[in-house]
Amino acid sequence: MERAPSLDIEELKMTREQYILATQQNNLPRTENPQLYQVGIYGWRKRCLYFFVLLLLVTMIVNLAMTIWILKVMNFTVDGMGNLRVTKKGIRLEGISEFLLPLYVKEIHSRKDSPLVLQSDRNVTVNARNHMGQLTGQLTVGTEGAVFEHSVETPHIRAEPSQDLKLESPTRSLIMEAPKGIQVSAAAGDLKATCRKELHLQSTEGEIFLNADSIRLGNLPVGSFSSSSPPSSSATRQTIYELCVCPNGKLYLSPAGAGSTCQSSSNICLWS
Repeated sequence: MERAPSLDIEELKMTREQYILATQQNNLPRTENPQLYQVGIYGWRKRCLYFFVLLLLVTMIVNLAMTIWILKVMNFTVDGMGNLRVTKKGIRLEGISEFLLPLYVKEIHSRKDSPLVLQSDRNVTVNARNHMGQLTGQLTVGTEGAVFEHSVETPHIRAEPSQDLKLESPTRSLIMEAPKGIQVSAAAGDLKATCRKELHLQSTEGEIFLNADSIRLGNLPVGSFSSSSPPSSSATRQTIYELCVCPNGKLYLSPAGAGSTCQSSSNICLWS
């Protein structure tokens, strides 16, 4: 009967200690369990990223293959590409090439053992300009020949074999000048000079020399006799004539006689 109160006191002490311990634990800061977050790309975003990476890789491979193919087809080398070679003296072009835009160069020449050929579906035009960009000369090669815009200086002009050579100025005059002389020759054919109005042969300090087996002057007028010296009856049957010259240089024919008849038939000089 005496132990019962003591047991109650001990239980009360244990209960008080548990209360104090529980109170201290309640006063301590409570630490909650941390939440875990997943880092990365998942789901449809991940699939899209892999798709774009794969597409980029395929594009890079195709681009690299096309670049290698172009380098091989165009024959790119350290010295140039294709028929074009870059040298210390300039640019060297071998074989047949096509230019779609204007070509500006200082000098064009071919190898010593091969000709230089410029070909076009239409006309080939070569322009020469000064430092201000003004046109100073032009060469146009078309179906009818070569057309020069201004003066031309050349040591030799010839036509192709079995072809005629023709120098023509449709709207202006054609002038040939040389400090030591001009020689026009036809070794295996005829030399013909025609004009619409007048043909002038002039030599200021020399002579005009015509050397041929026969010299023919066609369509010369026949002089008429003056009133003071009427023609004889045999003049109507005249077949031989004398070549006469007027003071102004005009040529005419006069019926030949025992002596010169130019004076008697010089009335034609008054008409010229």
